[in-house]
Amino acid sequence: MCGIFACYRHPDVQKFKTTALKLGKAIRHRGPDWSGNWIANDTILVHERLSIVGVDSGAQPLVNDEETISLAVNGEIYNHRILRKGLKTPYKFKTHSDCEVIIPLYLEHDIKTPRFLDGMFSWVLHDKTQDRVIAARDPIGVTSFYMGRSSTTPGAVFFASELKCLHPVCDDIISFPPGHVYDSKTDKLTRYFDPKWLVEPTNIPTTPVDYKLLREKLENSVRKRLMAEVPYGVLLSGGLDSSLVASIAQRETLRLNELAKKRASGINGAANGFEADGHAPGHLVGIDDANELATVQILPELNTFSIGLEGSPDGIAAKQVADFLGTKHHTFTFTIEDGLNALSDVIFHLESFDVTTIRASTPMFLLSRKIKAMGVKMVLSGEGSDEIFAGYLYFHNAPDKAALHGELINRVNNLHLSDCLRANKSTSAWGVEARVPFLDKSFLDVAMNIDPAEKMITKERIEKYIIRKAFDTTDEPDIAPYLPDKILWRQKEQFSDGVGYGWIDALKDHAEMNVTDEMLKNPKPEWGTDIPDSKEAYWYRCMYDEHFPPHTAKTVLRWVPTWSNQTDPSGRAIAVHEQKYENTK
Repeated sequence: MCGIFACYRHPDVQKFKTTALKLGKAIRHRGPDWSGNWIANDTILVHERLSIVGVDSGAQPLVNDEETISLAVNGEIYNHRILRKGLKTPYKFKTHSDCEVIIPLYLEHDIKTPRFLDGMFSWVLHDKTQDRVIAARDPIGVTSFYMGRSSTTPGAVFFASELKCLHPVCDDIISFPPGHVYDSKTDKLTRYFDPKWLVEPTNIPTTPVDYKLLREKLENSVRKRLMAEVPYGVLLSGGLDSSLVASIAQRETLRLNELAKKRASGINGAANGFEADGHAPGHLVGIDDANELATVQILPELNTFSIGLEGSPDGIAAKQVADFLGTKHHTFTFTIEDGLNALSDVIFHLESFDVTTIRASTPMFLLSRKIKAMGVKMVLSGEGSDEIFAGYLYFHNAPDKAALHGELINRVNNLHLSDCLRANKSTSAWGVEARVPFLDKSFLDVAMNIDPAEKMITKERIEKYIIRKAFDTTDEPDIAPYLPDKILWRQKEQFSDGVGYGWIDALKDHAEMNVTDEMLKNPKPEWGTDIPDSKEAYWYRCMYDEHFPPHTAKTVLRWVPTWSNQTDPSGRAIAVHEQKYENTK
């Protein structure tokens, strides 16, 4: 992940530059490799870079030869090579960066540019000739992005990767909506990501599940996300989602290593569907049947990472998966004290006071620091599957398929305020980038158009049955198993529980010590109607207030399960998990 800050139409941009650079520095953790800025007319773009693709030449902001278009991007454009090949007008590229293609795309397609991009991204583009700004965020909001305005500088519009850049200069801040593009010509946000399943939630899909297609789409999604020129790995919790991602990534890594050996032995790699990448020796460029390109670093073995309290359920399961797959696995443990000590820093980086997000982010935050210390810059993660396939235990209570489908869309719509926010900010706090294959556009198009009756949880069907079944090769003797059955069919564990049940218990106990009954009954007036409903929530909100002013709170969404009377959002509070919790405790 990189970090961006931008201000359009500042009344004194040269004088503001010093402040802009300080605000950019506030998110240098996202991009510790290089800093850059660009001023044109009365607009300034600031960029803090994490180099993963085009390492040798991708410094930003990116500017065309005429210096009329400037661009600051946070993210990865997986189809950048395909887009380069498809340009109608020749363009002189200055870098090997995946992001630079956005400039010629804008010159050809204007406001429609985001529709052509396959990736995760937040970017701000300035057209000097028109004195115009275009800003866009990826379809699901995998990358964090905010937009702000200030009553002291009316007419100016601010953009940033994190809240901490904006609240010192903006008194009106929103989370930039995923799948939208902003155009300063109209001063409006417009939805560009508009698949039928998303914009017509009452139109219930009827397509039967195609298990082979589902599997192929996820495999392609993982494959394209291996585009990197730096060491990478997989966050492996031992649950279904991360285990599937690790399994596919391991297969791809072994396949590419085998092709590399053949190439080194004098066998033409192109004959095997691969061609050499001219700018990055030691890498291969894979072209699959869908004409998708991905630059993949050839590593001797895939690294996987897990974290938990000593003896945690996920730690044990992750080791079983890693042993089965043959990855180079790294198991880290943390103590309850480690987690408690990190809470304030976690909330500072998350920019949220949501209970579920904080519980799950703390172990991820601690793990990311360990990963960065090992020299790894990019990891794959399993976020999004629960929202697509009804994986949370409260989905057991869904009354019918229409209600289930509506709730899934609602969850996907809010991923940028929950799981994507957690994955993005917990890792970027240490200069690590998380990529999420389950939220691939093409994969979503298949998964969200399946008849939701296929996703209903019944006595015969465990949660996420169809994605489990898609990777069950019992009836396919020619295909090696993706996972052991005990992992493929393992019941859902909430991540904050899976790292060790003592973690949540400790959080509740410490909240009890820090928040009195009287305090809970008398919330702060500035909180308005957003009142914490537990001492734990109250405690987190107070820590949030130490870092951020009240006007930023509207960017936070509190995660609450539907069809449940429980006030605790943890999965173990759902009735179907109670027996398992008692037996595992």
